[in-house]
Parts: sequence; structure tokens; C-alpha cells
Amino acid sequence: MMTGNTNGVQSTSELVQSGIAAAKAHIKEEPKIQDLNASNLRITRSAVLRDVPEPNSKEVWSVNSCSDHMISVKWTEDAGWHTPEIIPYGPLTMMPTASCLHYATQCFEGMKVYRGYDGKLRFFRPEKNCARLVMSSTRVSLPAFDPLELEKLLKAFLKLDGPRWLPKSRPGNFLYVRPAIIGNGEQLGVTAPSEVLLFVIAIPWPDFSAPQPGAPQPEPGLKLLASKEDTRAWPGGFGYAKVGANYGPAFVSHMEGRKRGYDQILWLFGKDYHITEAGASNFFVIWKTKEGKLELVTAPLEGKIILDGIHRRSVIELARDRFAKGSKHLTAQMQSLDVVERVYTMIEVEEALKEGRLVEAFVSGTAYFITPVSAVNFKEQELELPMGDGEGGYYAIALKQWLKDIMYGNEDHRWGVVIDEE
Repeated sequence: MMTGNTNGVQSTSELVQSGIAAAKAHIKEEPKIQDLNASNLRITRSAVLRDVPEPNSKEVWSVNSCSDHMISVKWTEDAGWHTPEIIPYGPLTMMPTASCLHYATQCFEGMKVYRGYDGKLRFFRPEKNCARLVMSSTRVSLPAFDPLELEKLLKAFLKLDGPRWLPKSRPGNFLYVRPAIIGNGEQLGVTAPSEVLLFVIAIPWPDFSAPQPGAPQPEPGLKLLASKEDTRAWPGGFGYAKVGANYGPAFVSHMEGRKRGYDQILWLFGKDYHITEAGASNFFVIWKTKEGKLELVTAPLEGKIILDGIHRRSVIELARDRFAKGSKHLTAQMQSLDVVERVYTMIEVEEALKEGRLVEAFVSGTAYFITPVSAVNFKEQELELPMGDGEGGYYAIALKQWLKDIMYGNEDHRWGVVIDEE
């Protein structure tokens, strides 16, 4: 009996097995790609502490007095997320070929940390900001990460800088916190960056409802200039992501509006003048329909034109709960209403105003918080909007107070996330 192949020709089975063995021998083990991991955090404390400006001072209004430290995390294509660090605040180092400088591979978040009247330090719904940053990052070919790990890093950062920059002796103040991700590295090619930097800074931020030092008290309410030919975002674009490319081009219209005495641009879209956003804020109107139904109306998220604002989401959720029929929060000035997310136009707002059905309008966002709108210039016509008691609409004032109570600890609420301090 023959037990081997005397002609020296391998069988199919032998060829397969030898091929597998050869492949295994030549395969190089792929390096493990690391996810963002806050448990590996390294902290280097600053030897020289920065000056903390007085609340509402010129230094605060200059918006350039960052806190003592910053978060820095590198990502590379071959290794993933490197060890996260909290380091002294200072300049970034990058090559002239860095992707963010050429191809807008950049995104960011805007959030605040608050010193409560109960002495505690709080974020407001930070998990929403962290999740949105992941979405924005992947929209511009930057890497994803576990948003819960970023939230842990943010808490560690403010645990370090919060006590000095938001002392318990000054409740009712806040810091603006800016996480950002940029394409970095030396590669100039038109492709996704092979190196990325995530960093986070914190800075005192002005209260835009208060006057600047030495300036007269501003008139209540924002004045908006409705856009004409310019378009901020479009269906299928990236208006829904918080990326720098949404902001730089809009500054042209914004600065022109400021020269004319307007605070922000009311961004309209299409020949029917669909209302989208006001500056970098979400826009709301309260009106009565022609059938007499009271509604809170804002643009929908479908179409990916507008940003899913954290304050927008919070306004909608609070309104559906506290402006519902039978709610204990209703007053003589505030009736129950329906919350509607739909496409609506400036023509409808103009018509409701002329027919006496417009109740009020306001914006929501991290920078302007909840601010009433007193006027809109549409087609070079100044439309004066109702302002409730003269300082703002009753609904906007109520929403603002409810949110402030959560942020500053006057109301115990799951949206107010307490930061443990040293």
C-alpha cells in the first residue's frame, strides 16, 4: 500500500494546509487600536497659575482668559487614542501641513460648568454634548470615541480647575468649556488625517444679557436681520454638525448685520423663506394658529439643516411637560400649548404678527442661553415682535428660569450633573 505521493506532487488538501501554515507564518499581528480611556489619565499641574478675572470684567468680555489647565489627547491611525493628559494651558504645536489648516477637518462643542447656589459644581446634560461631538467628528472624517470616557475627562478637568475659577464664594457664575478635535500631523495629502488632537479648554464667558463694563444697559431682546441670498446650510450638507466650516462663512453676513445694528442673522432657506437658525442659536416662535390653537414652533431636525441643540432639546422637553394642559406651572399669562417641530416660514411669522396671532419669539443656545427676540428685519421691513412684559415673553422667561434653577442647583434634576471636587 502506498502511503505517500511518490511523484512529489502535493494533493489539494496538502496544498490548502501548507498555504494556511505559510499565511499564518507571514501574518504580522495588527497593533491593537486603543479607544479613549479616561482611567489612564495623567495630570501635570501648572507651576504658574493664571489670573482669574472678576465677573463681568473687561477681561471676561475679551474672551481670552483661559483657565490654568487643558485636556490633550492624541490619536494616530496605527494606535488609536493615546494616553489622555491634563496639562498646563498653553500653545499647541503643529506642522504647517496639518489637515485642519487646509481641509477643515475640525469640530468642537460648546458647554458650560456652573457654580450652584448650593455650593456644588455642575455640568448641564454633558452626555449630550459628548455624544454630539462624536457625531460631528465622524462627519468630517475624524475618529470616533466612547462619549462616556470624554465625560469622565471633563469632570476630572473641572475637578482640578473648577474650585479656583468658580469659587464657592461666587455662586451663580459659570465657565464656558470648549472641547475640540482637529486633524493634525505632517501629511498634506487630500485624505483623512492620520493624526488627530482632541483638546479641551475652559474660559470665563460674558453674560450677553448684561451690559459690558462702562456701557449702557442694552435694550431687551435681540434684533435679527433675516438673510437674503446667503445660505448657512442645506439638505444633505453638514449644518447639523458642529464643525468650523458652518461658522467661518457665516461671519460675513454676521459682521454686516452688526454694522447695521443687528445682533444676529436669522438664517432663511429656499424661495419660501424657511426659518432655520438665528446666528448659532435655535429659533422658536409661539403663536396661535388660525383655528385658535396655541403652539410653540421650531424647525425640525429632518433634512440635517439645523443643529440638534442641547438647549433646544431641553426647551422642547420642558415645554411638553410644563406647558401641558393641567400643568401646575401654568399662570394667567401662560396657557397650555402644543409643541410642534415642523418646517415653517418667515411669511407665516409675518402673517401671524399682522393678524395679532404672534405671542413671542426667542432663541436658545449655549452662548445666548434663552433670549427673547424683539425685532426681525425681513425684506428690509422692520417687524416689531411682542415682548410680553417688555423684558421678554412670559414663556421664554419661564423656560429661562427653570433651566437656571436646574443649572445652579435650585432644582434637583437629572440634567444637572454634579462634579466631585477636591
